[in-house]
Amino acid sequence: MHLAVRLVVLLLALWGAAAGAQGQGSPFVSGMPQTPILVIDFERVFAESAFGRRVNEEIEQQGRTIAAENRKIEAELIEEERELTDLRPTLAPDEFRALADAFDEKVQRLRDEQDAKARALGTRTEEARRRFLTVAQPVLEGLLREAGAMLILERRTVFVAADAIDVTDRAIALIDVQIGDGTPAVPDPVPVPDPAPDSAPDPETPEPLSGQD
Repeated sequence: MHLAVRLVVLLLALWGAAAGAQGQGSPFVSGMPQTPILVIDFERVFAESAFGRRVNEEIEQQGRTIAAENRKIEAELIEEERELTDLRPTLAPDEFRALADAFDEKVQRLRDEQDAKARALGTRTEEARRRFLTVAQPVLEGLLREAGAMLILERRTVFVAADAIDVTDRAIALIDVQIGDGTPAVPDPVPVPDPAPDSAPDPETPEPLSGQD
């Protein structure tokens, strides 16, 4: 038997024994299924939560910016290449070769720069997903406790599961309430204390004497 299947069977047996010992009644408490295993569609949670929508919108905007830069660079290079071709009959072979080599280097440099931007954008996407999973973990742990469950499985790795144990919608709602869109809150400005008034001399303290022998 496959290891994952054996694990699920074991968890079901353990939960059944615990439920029997505790006299488990209704399979639902406060609308949550009481079950040892929950399933969740993480892709949906990320895509439909306020956090995921914000991240995706920002990344899509940056992707459009990079695409616009690529189109602009391409148009400029095409024009520069046309001008270089027009100059070729007027230049000595060595002069033309130097200009052509410089143009090729420029093309390669710009391509490397734009590729680096695209890779950085992909890296940011992965980092955002990891951060989302980290901040969402307490919410998912709360769902485990609420359902009396031992395990949450990714829906896409499960062959078939009852809709009743799918907590995707509930996870999205709770994450939106507890995390929002993930934008760091702007701290309240720290109040600047009023400057202390100039200290007046203590009337009981004698002024220092000057010019005393």
